[in-house]
Amino acid sequence: MTGAGDPLGKPLARIEDRPLVTGRGRYAADIDFPGQLHMRVVRSPHAHAELLGVDAEAALAVAGVRAVWSAADIAGIPPIDFRADRQVAALKPYRQHVLARDRVRYVGEPVAAVFAETPYIAEDAAELVGLDLEPLPAIVAADAEEGEFAPGLGTEAVLLTHTFGDAASGFARAHAVVSLDLATGRHSGVPMETRGAIGVYDEARDRLALHGAAKVPHRNKETLTRMLGLAPERIHLYESHVGGGFGIRGELYPEDVLVLLAAKRLGSPVKWIEDRQEHLTAANQGREQRHLARLAVDEDGRILALEDEIWHDQGAYLRTHGVSVPNRTMCSLPGLYRVPAFRASCHVRLTNKAPAATYRAPGRFESSFVRERLMDAAADRLGIDRVEIRRRNLIPAADLPCTIAYDEPYAETLALDSGDYELLLQKALDAVGWDDLRADLARRRQAGELVGAGVATFLEESGRGPSDGARIAVDAAGGIEVVTGGASVGQGFETAMAQICAAALGVDYRRVAVVHGQTDRIPYGIGAHAARATVLTGSAVHATALAVREKALAAAAELLQTPAERLAIRDGVVRAGEGGPSIPLGGIVRARGSDALAAEAFYETAQCTFPYGAHIAVVRVDPGTGDVTVERFLIAYDVGRAVNPAMLEGQLVGGCVQGIGGALHEAFVYDAAGQPLAVTLADYKLPTVAEVPAIACLVTEDAPSPRNPLGIKGGGEGGINGVAAAIASAVDEAIGIEGAIDRTPIAPERVRALLRGRTQR
Repeated sequence: MTGAGDPLGKPLARIEDRPLVTGRGRYAADIDFPGQLHMRVVRSPHAHAELLGVDAEAALAVAGVRAVWSAADIAGIPPIDFRADRQVAALKPYRQHVLARDRVRYVGEPVAAVFAETPYIAEDAAELVGLDLEPLPAIVAADAEEGEFAPGLGTEAVLLTHTFGDAASGFARAHAVVSLDLATGRHSGVPMETRGAIGVYDEARDRLALHGAAKVPHRNKETLTRMLGLAPERIHLYESHVGGGFGIRGELYPEDVLVLLAAKRLGSPVKWIEDRQEHLTAANQGREQRHLARLAVDEDGRILALEDEIWHDQGAYLRTHGVSVPNRTMCSLPGLYRVPAFRASCHVRLTNKAPAATYRAPGRFESSFVRERLMDAAADRLGIDRVEIRRRNLIPAADLPCTIAYDEPYAETLALDSGDYELLLQKALDAVGWDDLRADLARRRQAGELVGAGVATFLEESGRGPSDGARIAVDAAGGIEVVTGGASVGQGFETAMAQICAAALGVDYRRVAVVHGQTDRIPYGIGAHAARATVLTGSAVHATALAVREKALAAAAELLQTPAERLAIRDGVVRAGEGGPSIPLGGIVRARGSDALAAEAFYETAQCTFPYGAHIAVVRVDPGTGDVTVERFLIAYDVGRAVNPAMLEGQLVGGCVQGIGGALHEAFVYDAAGQPLAVTLADYKLPTVAEVPAIACLVTEDAPSPRNPLGIKGGGEGGINGVAAAIASAVDEAIGIEGAIDRTPIAPERVRALLRGRTQR
């Protein structure tokens, strides 16, 4: 019993914001240690070349330079390993070494590292390091002819497949088949804060510390212990404030390893802060895929089979996520629809570009674009309304829960939990006044404007296990400390965990202090990725808080000489009804000792939760420039139960802005030689406030998940998933060309060409 003050579901103020809004945030750049050295990375200027030698003599002669390393100096360090055990051995040759050996494979690849007394000396000295490179032909397209990654090793790392049902039969008996050649462009999170890492070695305790790590500190610690041959207690990671996560912080990068090695070998703390050009050149990128997709439908527009052949541009190396993104792309393709038969294959190809990895809604943003473009094409072919064809194919609420199982043993089974997909779609249409909106847009088109609306539906996934735990303790003053292995990347993690703890324990959430991102405080944790934190860590906090609550009631029953079933906790006080005896939680600790109200508990699950959504976009196209303006956008999203609606809306809106960027503006472009052409924010076009419309959010709680005690589903990625698909559909309608938009970003010059073609018909 928590009383009238139950904080769950309320838009309470975030407890972690005071240092951030008062300028007292502590980011990686703010962390300093006495006597620290600064690292500057010497990066390859070529996309592909034989590495014949590194000349450090001139750099070592600079006053203040402590050391210059190349691969020979760290020869015993293995490549950066995969995080998941499921990655097959055949993929291991495609991992990246901490410093390049034998070849360089992308512009910006670390080749050498300079360690100096100041960042300025390190930067000047780095320019004196000579690289002897013999250029090789560069591959800049995943669907180009396969090349050589290394002697005897091709550039196709693996061909993956996902199948179920009899797709051949579905296509053979189809009333209509639509085929599309689609592509999603290369872009990424580009957070405000660039990467940073500070390595520290405590010789007295023989312990390494890495500061600045974010998102998955425990997972990265596990990888580092394997790579460096350390016992787990010999290394710890510490999360600072983080200026944006979005997947890009989820990797273990070469620079993280280098600062640790140097701190131990050189006997001084080592700090590295990435500049913006380095970030846009060498940090993770993503999304770039080509799809040859086909959809078979009957005369009523119902799906009979779905097929897709994919070329996934992985960039130069497989990073710690391995082939997670192409696998997620394929398993997400059916979405919310009944698909009787499915066949997909994915060529995971290495190119001479920055390595690719996860970015918010990884694989799902891409697959939603493909799936929803196919649905629009089928509607156009059959003359069925685009909303109606979606209604006819949505999995009915009566069929849930249900399972989408693929034939391949490595493919993930999607055990969908709960939902009413048609209800959410209808609520979204009602929220925008769909019929009136359509009529208004038709009038505007009649008057000469190029305007249109588009709809996309999508399935999300969250709360992947297998387990997480938490520790909670009440102190003598009544304060509560929650220690978790979670991580905060700005999403309001501390507030969400405090609300969950407070609801179960019966206290004011502002009395709860949440500790996260410190591997020496708790030996396990899943961090903050794949929309897991609220579901998985939140459920662990809930279980632990209930354990503390039971201890409190049992202790109070003895102290107050009152049966426990008559007691309740409200506002941090155990009470026996109105006017009855009471004792604050801190009083129990004072009476029974510091460990009286402390507990550790776990939440374990073998299944995910599946939130779902619908996006509606309204766009206007400038007929002279081809520029696309998003006038309105609606995000409808069901999360089962919202812990903090205000924070959830912030997550959804932020994700939508990123989706608009990927749909219309952002692109990492390379020339034929593999040289990156977007290495400043003047060329990599992030959306500004001028490009962002008023974004409406419709958060529903119609389908609580039965798979966790709170019924919650993750909300971190629902704002971005269907954005490109909805905008593409709206642009088609605006310019009056069915299926016109077949790739992202939807560049103005491409739209102009389409308009010229329309005029010339």
